[in-house]
Amino acid sequence: MFKKSRFRIIAVVMLSLILFLFGTLIIIYGSSYFEISERNYGMLENYVNTYSLTGPPKENEKREIKESSETPPKDVPPREEKDPKNGKDKDKHLYDSADFYSVAKGHDGSIIDVSNSRSNLLTEEEIVEFAGKIESEEKSYGRIGNYVYMVRAKEKYTLIAFMDNSVLTENMKTLLRQTLFYGLISIGVIFVISYFLSIRIVKPLEENYEKQKQFISDAGHELKTPISVISANAEILERECGDNVWLSNILYENERMGLLIKQLLELSRTEDAVPTKEPLNLSRIVLGEALPFESVAFEKNHELIYDVDDEIYVSGNIAQMKQLTAILLDNAISHSVPEKEIVLSLKEKRKHACLSVVNYGQEITKEQKTEIFERFYRLDKVRNSSDNHYGLGLPIAKAIVSAHKGKIDVHCYEGKVEFAVVIPII
Repeated sequence: MFKKSRFRIIAVVMLSLILFLFGTLIIIYGSSYFEISERNYGMLENYVNTYSLTGPPKENEKREIKESSETPPKDVPPREEKDPKNGKDKDKHLYDSADFYSVAKGHDGSIIDVSNSRSNLLTEEEIVEFAGKIESEEKSYGRIGNYVYMVRAKEKYTLIAFMDNSVLTENMKTLLRQTLFYGLISIGVIFVISYFLSIRIVKPLEENYEKQKQFISDAGHELKTPISVISANAEILERECGDNVWLSNILYENERMGLLIKQLLELSRTEDAVPTKEPLNLSRIVLGEALPFESVAFEKNHELIYDVDDEIYVSGNIAQMKQLTAILLDNAISHSVPEKEIVLSLKEKRKHACLSVVNYGQEITKEQKTEIFERFYRLDKVRNSSDNHYGLGLPIAKAIVSAHKGKIDVHCYEGKVEFAVVIPII
């Protein structure tokens, strides 16, 4: 139980951290990507706007656009046109360090001019070939590989310009790799810290729980002796004095107290001890344990119906399997609507033995379902002295099922209540 609590604490901390980390990364790199893309397109557009057939603008030289009647195509995203030399120093530096390439084509498809801003990374043939790829895209702007491009129809020719942004792309990739690397290291460190913190957080609860179990066990054993003494003396007095209402009350309440202590000790023993397991014919055990309850059900005007498949084998403890069946049947008979049938079922499904008991009864709410397997929990919230139910039967059943690596659940439908147990078969 406490291992699951530690796991949940670690899982919540780690999941929150991972979601926060990746959410932050997505926001940072998403905004950075769009900012860089806008900047690149802006520099390329400035290049296109300042281009003339005499070549692109040179250092410390500003040209006016000769084709004054030219307008950007409608599908090019609007941008604020700035002279790169009159912008901020950072933008000017980026513009000066960028590599621009362009091909001017006449309307008849002839190549008028091929420009290479600075570097000799691409030959004129490669520039022309890449310009052909851009034309085949049939777009006014876009990206191919590490290049962003723009196509502008001017008065006497069409300009195909593209810019190499591989340096910026590589810088982004390097930053991303470094962030992920150190982020994973941070996650590992946080995992170790969360693990030890979860131990520190759960340890006091675990100690209190163990003390509580030890107290119940010790108190149960200590109370067995005085209860036996009270019972023996009351019986002797009853034989000597005859029938007496006060002695009858003492014997009745003493019997109830003995039953409560017995259930407490059974719960403590079930939770603490690892049961000895062996191959069991669960079908035979369930049918055998159900026979004594037929008369109990009959006395309370219930019909006990069986739907048990033959030869279903599990690895388990025979005493605990009998106790589990008895708890479920007793619970169903005690809480069933009068004159309604109770169905005991055992089926094999997906390599599991599915044991269920269905009765007509009070609907169990979602909140109650989370508490019904807790110690001393009762649906009616009233301690009825006329029965021998103390809210320990279902916790014992849950402990038995958990010891056999199974699950127990409660379902409500059509006025019925079903307690279903699933245990692996062999």
